[in-house]
Amino acid sequence: MKPLKYFLSAILVLGTALIPLDTFACAACGCSLSSEAATGYSTPTGWNISLQYDYINQNQLHWGTGSISSSQAASINDAGGSQEVEHGTINSYITLGLGYTPSAEWNLKLLVPYIDRSHTTYGQATSDQLTPDQISGASASSLGDIKFITSYQGLLSNHNLGIQLGVKLPTGAYGGANASGTGIAGRNPATFTSGPNTGDLLDTSLQVGTGSTDLIVGAYYNNRVGRNLSAFVNFQFQAAVKQELNQPGEDYRPGNQEALSFGIRYEANPAIVPQLQVNFNHRSQDLGTLADTPNSAGSAAYLSPGVSISILKEVQIYGFGQLPIYSNLEGYQLFPHVTGSVGLAYAF
Repeated sequence: MKPLKYFLSAILVLGTALIPLDTFACAACGCSLSSEAATGYSTPTGWNISLQYDYINQNQLHWGTGSISSSQAASINDAGGSQEVEHGTINSYITLGLGYTPSAEWNLKLLVPYIDRSHTTYGQATSDQLTPDQISGASASSLGDIKFITSYQGLLSNHNLGIQLGVKLPTGAYGGANASGTGIAGRNPATFTSGPNTGDLLDTSLQVGTGSTDLIVGAYYNNRVGRNLSAFVNFQFQAAVKQELNQPGEDYRPGNQEALSFGIRYEANPAIVPQLQVNFNHRSQDLGTLADTPNSAGSAAYLSPGVSISILKEVQIYGFGQLPIYSNLEGYQLFPHVTGSVGLAYAF
């Protein structure tokens, strides 16, 4: 029981320290996997490069803590409401990471995502309009928002406690229709290419970029808790500090995001390391004229089993599945049954 006791204590200590800190159609549907934990926290100096692929198929409507049918959402429009009835969103993310560790205390990392997203919706359909000919479709494929993160892990002599400071830049296409519907706000926003909405601009929250410069702060801790077990916990907070979409009738600010992950790695064989992560995401409401504010906030938790394999001394591959175990979403949002991630990391 000692390893479990030490593990829970580590989570409690770090979680208590982080209490004051109080990119998707779904508020909490982004990949929350900790790739650092997947490949193992390390401090050797030098360069590293990584490539990660994440697949997220948001194919079920959720409201609150459970799923609902399209007809239940459409019944709001039957009564004279104006609720969008979304059909599905498929997200594929390919993220290139380039890192440099000049010393055991410092780590610098650049994350460059390429996003391929397809979205379908019935629009503000009534119950009798939930037919295939009423589905509108849009696709967006391009560079997303780049992140740069600096980590300092010199707080303890064994370098297993770190703090992070980073920035997300508005490099991806962003925007949508302005409030009057007479023009385009933002930079190269995607449009619907099929169905009744052909030619209309895709929702701002579904574009590959947010048009915002975000500040990122975080912390992480990892430690051995038994002969063959190591445990970790990490936290990140992200908030927009500047919006390109900031004019009256054309404003949009993405909601703040918090991500907490913790887990255990079994290291009896250093070449094959099974592990289990628990990932928790929370996002506050998007704000602005272009935001779908009532349907943009929520929380979700995932259980993420996986394994990392060292195929060479400097090369690791890893794969994880993320199984939703809890969600509490505001409004009507699309949510995945399961998500998957695979990655490759090379240190040199």
